[in-house]
Amino acid sequence: MSHGARCPALVVSAAASGQGKTSATAALARLHARHGRRVRVFKCGPDYLDPYWHQLASGAPVEQLDLWMTGPADCAARLHAAAREADLILVEGVMGLFDGEDCVADLAQRFGMPVLAVVDAGAMGGTLGAIVHGLRHYREGLPWAGVLANRVAGERHAAMLRAGLRDDADWLGALPRLAPGDDARAPLLPERHLGLVAAHELPDALQRLDAAADALAATPLGRMDAQALQRFAVDFPAPPPRPPVAPLLAGRTVAVARDAAFCFIYPGNVQTLQQLGARVVFFSPLHDAALPACDAVWLPGGYPELHAEALAANGAFQASLRAHVQAGKPLWAECGGMMALCEAITLHDGRTVPLWGLLPGRVAMRRRLAALGPQQLALPQGCLRGHTFHYSTCDSTAPVDARTARPGQDAARDAGEAVYHLGGLRASYFHAWFASSPQATAALFGAEGA
Repeated sequence: MSHGARCPALVVSAAASGQGKTSATAALARLHARHGRRVRVFKCGPDYLDPYWHQLASGAPVEQLDLWMTGPADCAARLHAAAREADLILVEGVMGLFDGEDCVADLAQRFGMPVLAVVDAGAMGGTLGAIVHGLRHYREGLPWAGVLANRVAGERHAAMLRAGLRDDADWLGALPRLAPGDDARAPLLPERHLGLVAAHELPDALQRLDAAADALAATPLGRMDAQALQRFAVDFPAPPPRPPVAPLLAGRTVAVARDAAFCFIYPGNVQTLQQLGARVVFFSPLHDAALPACDAVWLPGGYPELHAEALAANGAFQASLRAHVQAGKPLWAECGGMMALCEAITLHDGRTVPLWGLLPGRVAMRRRLAALGPQQLALPQGCLRGHTFHYSTCDSTAPVDARTARPGQDAARDAGEAVYHLGGLRASYFHAWFASSPQATAALFGAEGA
């Protein structure tokens, strides 16, 4: 019988996006990992890029927690499993603490995890106290840890900020503005469209995290040892047993694209494919000359627009993928995966580059966000939950056999992303969370009777 587990845990949140949550979370993870502690980091909400930094910082896989997309039972199971093996659990929030349905505060309160508020205090003084007071007391019963002031100019500035707090116990320290190398204007963790540059793309990524961890080590929060961290300890009850996933993909091999162009992969999605009985193999459309032997293909999202010429130049791989599609074998393509299947892409600089031509139509990059938010896809086998987030538009003549909708809405009245369907090929801007409907997932990958 599985028992409850107790472990220090912090939910790292803020009043808004852009306050430095990711840097603070990664710095905490790196600092404690350097001390030999086992740190497990989770990301709240849909996100593929922040987890790359947290995985590098902690040395452990990073999973998603989302009360709508993954569900409370899944969150409970993952937190309990982490608490059984970890010395510290960190959960990076999304947007602001109270933003959106099923917000970060809901997650923190549901599981009793104290909130660490990160506030960009670079352009404020005593007003920090008002912000902290509001975050702490806006909702009755919110578990609370304190505040970490970010981008602070120096000791005098930090003292001014601290003096504005009503409760001095809220003060967990100040971080200076951190920058790589000599360029004080450059961000420690650089960004581009869709979010942060992934950690594996920067050769000095670990040095950046070490600089953040060194700065954090000088704060009251950073000076906490294993015993001091117990003030944040949380009991994570053992969740009830969950019914096993039917092995609807037993005996089938699913090939998953994974490289710099296709890197938006939730570990939980790979786990679901394996729970369905599939053998999962990985391949690189950028570097491989052919698909591995497989029954179905998953092309996840990523950055095909940054690698369009290289993708177009790999003719041998294109021929292999074309043969897979022409044989009627299943192919599920999400967002960037769908983009690569189109005939051509128009890039930000105005150039048009040919792509694979397996899906009629063209893609164009846009300067502004084209779509963002939670989405659900109702299929005959079940309803998949997920999300959409893209800076491109797709103009295709391919048949559309389904559309996504916002949570709780009907696609007939709230048409979201198109799902294109040609033979065994299905493609959409929709990113699916496979565990939300294993049966629907199995159907996407060609399961018999799913």
